[in-house]
Amino acid sequence: MAIDLCNKSPGSLAEHDPKEWSGAVDEPVLLDDLGAEQREALNFAYRATLSNVDPRFVAGDPAAWASDFGYALDRVAIRLDNRTNSELREQALSHPDPAMREQALFEYADRDREDAVDLLRQAVRSDANRELRWDALWAIEKLGGPAAMAALREFRTDSDPEIAEWAMLFGSELQTGDPAFDGRPGRYTPGRTFDETIYLLIHCDLYVRLDASNTHWGKISLAPQGLARIYGQAHACPNVATRERQLVIAKTISGLHADGSPHCDNYLFRGFTDRTRRDRGNFFFESLVPRTFFRSGHADDPSEGVRQADIGFARYGTWHLEPKFQVHEEPAIRYVRGRFQGWGYVNLARIAGRSLEEILTPGNGVLSTLHDPEVGPMTNAFILGTFKGKLNDWDGDGTIDLNSRDVYSTVDGEIDSDQDGVPDEPGRTCCDYTNLMA
Repeated sequence: MAIDLCNKSPGSLAEHDPKEWSGAVDEPVLLDDLGAEQREALNFAYRATLSNVDPRFVAGDPAAWASDFGYALDRVAIRLDNRTNSELREQALSHPDPAMREQALFEYADRDREDAVDLLRQAVRSDANRELRWDALWAIEKLGGPAAMAALREFRTDSDPEIAEWAMLFGSELQTGDPAFDGRPGRYTPGRTFDETIYLLIHCDLYVRLDASNTHWGKISLAPQGLARIYGQAHACPNVATRERQLVIAKTISGLHADGSPHCDNYLFRGFTDRTRRDRGNFFFESLVPRTFFRSGHADDPSEGVRQADIGFARYGTWHLEPKFQVHEEPAIRYVRGRFQGWGYVNLARIAGRSLEEILTPGNGVLSTLHDPEVGPMTNAFILGTFKGKLNDWDGDGTIDLNSRDVYSTVDGEIDSDQDGVPDEPGRTCCDYTNLMA
């Protein structure tokens, strides 16, 4: 969230050099030179952009624009990543672990350094890790402004079609508020549990209460690969028949189980979707799932005791349909974006004095709730952030894959390790740590 706020407040706009737009946008065209259809399209885009204006910067009741808890915390929290700016720049380009390179990039961008876009641009140009490259493009979009637009334009013709499409998508969002896509065809695979398995990029800020006085807060800004390493890589898994009222977020954590099997952690979300526009859906969904809470603060580590609790999470945003991709005679979701929020527990004693490499390890953080009499008092982290996901070509054959990703869930979020649509154990939505210890 905080990266998204960089250069957006009135104070920031006043203090920073606004830069020139001439190198960031195409050659300007006079309104009088446009045809009737072009003017109509421009007016539509203008109206659509108005709907995306941040309400914090619109005059009106402060209850509507100044009541964002994360925005308030970001102004007072101290950074728990104490690396210097020069260390971040060096590690962003040379650390051997791509997740750590990416973490350094996002932390540097979050600090709103003047050369942040240039550093991100360099990473997109030179890094060998494909996911880091498109995540860095997302960080460029988050910073926004003319420099970001110019950087995104550079990669619209990248040799990797996914990088090129992400650059096109992010640039279009900055200009019009809506995404844009290339013309590749799509492929739907019949007989799988879900009509779509959309790989999610998730960036979040953890605001950690450091003492009981509520006057000291810490902040960890997790880049997508770092978040996936701790909490699991997430896929949004909708089915056309039910997507307007429910979907599954299926997560897997790699490297947590000693036998090498993925740790499965599925969430069934339910809610409302607004379909007043045929090309998209605006949604607000919530999940409430039973989970084992580990007092150690580390998944599958019962050394300090466990507690069974119901964990809640909220996600809201917009999905965009692709008429060219038909599933059961309906257009598929090609792209989704939004925000999420929930609660967590960070064992401060466990991370104190440790390097970031030791902290960003599989399962080293647990979701939590305020409503359980034992877990509630331990809850010390407010988690919020943004997510984006689009359909990708995963096998490099030039065709977009709608539902080829392996996710271990039934339509109701139960664990399904062989993906046959039948739960391994009815009602179980997360791996049972007691079986792993046997």
